[in-house]
Amino acid sequence: MYDLSNVVDVDAMSSVAPGSSLLVTGAAMTGKDALLTDLLADGVASSNGAVAVTTGGRAEDLVADIEDRTGGLDSAAICGIDCRADSNREELELDGGAYVHRVASPSDMTGIGIGITNCFERLHDAGLDSGRLGLTNLSTMVTYTDRQTVFKFCHVLSSRLDSAGFLGVFTIDSSAHDKQTLQVLKQAFDGLVELRENDGTREARVRGLQPEPSPWVEL
Repeated sequence: MYDLSNVVDVDAMSSVAPGSSLLVTGAAMTGKDALLTDLLADGVASSNGAVAVTTGGRAEDLVADIEDRTGGLDSAAICGIDCRADSNREELELDGGAYVHRVASPSDMTGIGIGITNCFERLHDAGLDSGRLGLTNLSTMVTYTDRQTVFKFCHVLSSRLDSAGFLGVFTIDSSAHDKQTLQVLKQAFDGLVELRENDGTREARVRGLQPEPSPWVEL
């Protein structure tokens, strides 16, 4: 089981089953990427591997953010997949041992899948049989494709996470989509982590992992 309560301190996050996929939702500027980075760094600190997929920013920057949060604990346990439109398919190893796989576009689902396979194999070869995959963010993928294509991608990826025993964390900007699109995409996930800002304080609530939603807690 994965204990995520160090990052979101509610009972529902203290024992999350391997293979689960969580969707982090919230409006712009509510800290979705920061939460995802914290969850991946917390995993590395707990001897989990980390696979960080970014559809907008540089994978090297996201890897560096994780390393900063762990104090450079084990960079070889970190893999990044860079899906920016200005990248070509290639792979490289960064100073410190982190691995980065680049694909041409957020719409290149095949390339992203190949990158994830390479990351899983690399972590397995390093003796890491548990890990957390974080993808930021699905809104960009919907922009490049459509909601049905992204739903199918998430559904297939959830199955792969289940087979590998990994945990998946995905972000989406809830203010960028209509209710129907959000409802379609939510069906691919086991639970939701909702974020909001309340009087200048970032708060989170978890739904779907237990019969009742958790209370809102400060992050």
